[in-house]
Amino acid sequence: MTVPAKILVPIAHGSESLETVALVNVFRRAEFEVTLASIERDLVVSGTRALKLTADKRFFDITDEKFELIVVPGGEKGAAALTRHAPLVEQLELQNERKKWLAAICAAPAFVLAPHHLLDRRKATCYPAFKDHLPHWIDQPVVVDGHIVTSQGPATALAFALQLVELLSGAALRRKVAAEMLVA
Repeated sequence: MTVPAKILVPIAHGSESLETVALVNVFRRAEFEVTLASIERDLVVSGTRALKLTADKRFFDITDEKFELIVVPGGEKGAAALTRHAPLVEQLELQNERKKWLAAICAAPAFVLAPHHLLDRRKATCYPAFKDHLPHWIDQPVVVDGHIVTSQGPATALAFALQLVELLSGAALRRKVAAEMLVA
């Protein structure tokens, strides 16, 4: 029996709701072990578009855990809060050092990964309005460079999540999850 991939999705007030929900939904359809972790004091986070996101745990309760993938949703305000959260930054840096999967979408590549030099010498993408923050910006929905995966925004969230499913567990699982969601 295969052990499900263990994934961390950190969130803050202002995290992009559509991206967060799409990521967690696709990962749970793939039967991955997903932890939605709030860096805020409360489990309930105010996402974009006045949507409330309920985290599984507070970030401080999972700092000693190891994950096969850490994926950071966008939302400019949420990404700005996440990049200032030193324990998360430390975990992202450790993930990178261990060459474990690291991913970000929308504002997060520009505001979370790039400022901490996690995208140095790497091709990456982000929400096009923030492309000047990435020295090697590529205009593609999803970009994979080594163990780091980036994506552009809400409209690319499903493709991004499915690409991560494939990278973690193979093309067959990606096709199965996509077919169940009627994704062509």
